[in-house]
Amino acid sequence: MYRLLIPLSIAGFHLVMLIHNQENLRIAYCSLALPVILAPLYRLTKGPSLLMKVIGYIYLFVIAANLIRGATALLTDVSASFYTPGIYQLVYLVTIYILTILSIMGFLLLWKEKSSQELLHYASYDDLTGTLNRRTFTAKAKPLLASCARKKEAVSYLLFDIDSFKGINDTYGHHTGDLVLKDITKRFKRQLGEDDLFVRYGGDEFGILLSGKNELESTELAERIKTTLETASSSLPVPYTISIGVLTLVPDQLTHMESIYTRCDQALYTAKRNGRNRIYRSQIS
Repeated sequence: MYRLLIPLSIAGFHLVMLIHNQENLRIAYCSLALPVILAPLYRLTKGPSLLMKVIGYIYLFVIAANLIRGATALLTDVSASFYTPGIYQLVYLVTIYILTILSIMGFLLLWKEKSSQELLHYASYDDLTGTLNRRTFTAKAKPLLASCARKKEAVSYLLFDIDSFKGINDTYGHHTGDLVLKDITKRFKRQLGEDDLFVRYGGDEFGILLSGKNELESTELAERIKTTLETASSSLPVPYTISIGVLTLVPDQLTHMESIYTRCDQALYTAKRNGRNRIYRSQIS
């Protein structure tokens, strides 16, 4: 857009000079063209961070100031030129200077903020699948369990891995193995709510903590995914199945993610031992 807009603005200015070369028209044209160029920056006011909003409002102020300058040049006899000494020249140039400094500092801070957000993302998520890593999952699971304990709501935990995943890597290569991992996470993500936590522990082992899901709902989710893998066509060069261990409980203040994981790991092992491509539910003793 800017590759087209800026040359057109320059051409328009020269057209004004050729057709009717008067100072007030030149000033009005520049004062109206600049807001058009800056207009897309209004989206910064809707940004997720306070800093982004502040920068956006600074540019809105610059747009408004230029519109006022253009109207002044067209509709009044007051000189809006930068080259005419007077109070207008002083106020406008000082304002432009201050806003320029603030804008430069703001964009440097925005760049730093964006870099920090990217680092936080890389530190919190698995690069390949986009799921939470183990450390971040553990940190998020603790308050979720505490919240469900206060509300006396059920939570369900699914622990699953891909059957014979090592054989897929050995036979078809690690690239195909990566495609399988991406495929299964994509299928599960479609079924999850905003409050559900999805973690990749490593290799082909994943866990999902379902907030507020009872035994029936968690079983239906596991069966739905398992059936999808068995029946849906896939662009992958190899079919695959998964085994799932499931646990549903109403947590209390003494419930820890480590104990939930241990029980589900035992259930997953049982599903594997019973022939793979199975769901096995663990029970609270």
